[in-house]
Amino acid sequence: MGKLNLEVAKKLIEGAEQEAKRLGIQMVISVLDEGGNLIAVHRMDDAWLASVEIAQNKAWTSVALKMPTANLAEATVPNAELYGLNTTNNGRIVLFGGGIPLTQDEKVVGAVGVSGSSVEHDIQVAQAAVNVFESLKVSEGN
Repeated sequence: MGKLNLEVAKKLIEGAEQEAKRLGIQMVISVLDEGGNLIAVHRMDDAWLASVEIAQNKAWTSVALKMPTANLAEATVPNAELYGLNTTNNGRIVLFGGGIPLTQDEKVVGAVGVSGSSVEHDIQVAQAAVNVFESLKVSEGN
């Protein structure tokens, strides 16, 4: 597929927004590159302002730790081995779902972060963007 760029990010955002609309919710969708740099952020009409930073931080966490943010929930509760992780990196680490890395050839090439609803819906909308990314890899690989 090549490098994650604005053209690809727009497609991921479109797929995520379609899922959010299907659910009847307003979301913020962010796409970052492999270095944690912002490629695009999209705030649907009337989406929470707080979700702009949260969505970007979810994507950043996924790139920085090379895992979905949902994977951090159990390991970061009090008395768990990673308790306090969210206080590192100037508070950018997000410990709940909605951030998912984008991988190509088993390497993290970026991430999507979604915020604006329940954790379940944030994950579902982020996964819609990942599904678009996966479909682009398949079609571009042929």
